[in-house]
Amino acid sequence: MIIYIHGFGGSGEGNKARAFREYFRAKGIGFIAPTLSYNPELAIKTLEELIDSYREDVYLIGASLGGFYTLYLSQKESVKKAVLINPSITPWSTLQRAVGYAPNFYDESCYKWCETHLEILKNYETKELDREKLFLFLQKGDELLNPKEALTKLEGCKMVVEEGGNHGFDGIERHFEEIEKFFED
Repeated sequence: MIIYIHGFGGSGEGNKARAFREYFRAKGIGFIAPTLSYNPELAIKTLEELIDSYREDVYLIGASLGGFYTLYLSQKESVKKAVLINPSITPWSTLQRAVGYAPNFYDESCYKWCETHLEILKNYETKELDREKLFLFLQKGDELLNPKEALTKLEGCKMVVEEGGNHGFDGIERHFEEIEKFFED
C-alpha cells in the first residue's frame, strides 16, 4: 500500500495527491491520500494507525511537512521505502511564520496554528535514518524551505536534485515511473 502524506495546509485532494492517485490506481496499485489533522500529534497518530492496519508492505510519499512526517514514520519496520518531495527538515522553525490563523488550501477555511504545535513537531525529529529506504526529490528553487537542510540531513540517500523549480516540485509527474521502480526494488 502506498500512502501519500500532504504538507502544511494541504489535503488528500491536492494536486500532487490527485496526480499520484491517478497514476497508481491506473496501474492497480493500492494508494491512499488521507486528509490529516493540522495538529501534528493527531496527524502522526492517524498515520501510525493506518500503517499498522495494513497486513502488507507500506510505502510512503511525503511532501513538505508530509516529508517530515515521512522521515519519522520511515523508522517503522512495516514501512519498506519512502519518497520525500521537498521535505521540511525543521518545521518548528520554518512554520514559525504561520503562527496565527493558517489557511486550508482545499476549501479556503482556516485554523489556528499555535506555538504549541511547533513544540509538538520537535517530538518527531528523526536522528537515525535508514538511508537505503529513502529517495529524495528536491528542487533548489523551493521558495519556502532551504534545500541545503534536506541535502545535509539526507546525504547518502538516493536523490534527484533539480535546479530551479518551486516548493510544489514542478513536474513531479516526470518521476512517477522512477518512484514506482524504487518501490519495486
